[in-house]
Amino acid sequence: MRSIRASLILVAAMMLGGCGYNTLQTQDEATTAAWSEVVNQYQRRADLIPNLVNTVKGFAAQEEKVLVGVTEARARATSIQLTPEMLNDPEAIKKFQAAQGDLSAALKSLLMVTENYPQLKSDQNFRDLQAQLEGTENRIAVARNRYIATVQEFNGTVRQFPSNLTAMVFGMKVKPNFTVENEAAISAAPTVDFNAPAPGG
Repeated sequence: MRSIRASLILVAAMMLGGCGYNTLQTQDEATTAAWSEVVNQYQRRADLIPNLVNTVKGFAAQEEKVLVGVTEARARATSIQLTPEMLNDPEAIKKFQAAQGDLSAALKSLLMVTENYPQLKSDQNFRDLQAQLEGTENRIAVARNRYIATVQEFNGTVRQFPSNLTAMVFGMKVKPNFTVENEAAISAAPTVDFNAPAPGG
């Protein structure tokens, strides 16, 4: 009886391995890991923003509208928690993308304003934040591109025969990815340049 059971288990394992089950599981885990890195880098950026805002405020308190805009955009972005379990929801991903995009736009506006304050641009704390923010933007771009690639690989396996049959049996579906427009936009990391000459300078 034991030998029959062992044989059945062996046959089942071979069948699952041959029909892509193990590949699907591995790729699914890879997408989860890649997404965790995306979230980590976005959080790293969010953590830098309060110090950035406070530093700018010390030299340009009159830019209240821009400073408040960044703070509010950060609050919206950090309020959206997209867990691995929610990665199959296209609407959830769209909301997450939109919030992060709004924060990127608000940061861009803030950095444009800093061009009018040479003393701010020469402040050591501000320059340190520059280096950290620039590095984080690069890491975000790398993490997002890696996530896009892992999702594409997983989706390819889900669609291919015979692994598509296995995916169907185990309820594995194609995962939504970043939008095509966003893929094009993030093909290169955003430029963060605090060293450009100020207008009229």
